[in-house]
Amino acid sequence: MKKAARLKGKKEFDTVFSEGRALANSFVVLRAVPNSVGVNRYGIVTGRRLGKAVVRNRVKRQLRAMVRNIAAREGWDVVLVARKTATETDYHTLESATRELFARARLLGEDESTD
Repeated sequence: MKKAARLKGKKEFDTVFSEGRALANSFVVLRAVPNSVGVNRYGIVTGRRLGKAVVRNRVKRQLRAMVRNIAAREGWDVVLVARKTATETDYHTLESATRELFARARLLGEDESTD
């Protein structure tokens, strides 16, 4: 993920957590708030509850790959919080759950909103 597409620092994460709306399923929690930058910025949170560093890093890598493949509308700060069940599922199930959250949040671009 490019530097311009990352949320950096506690202040940016706190803004998304305090002002953003939250949507969740059994694998991921998505929080989103509009930004004034004009590009999407993403943050991924994997707490220690998920497991050891190897497990947390694998989930982070999977979520980053999913975000790259989703054509979302521009101008949003998005934080994805992985839940414990995200470590126990396969990539495709996690991807469809994440894509479903983006659709529910109305963050998908016109070319992806097929529902």
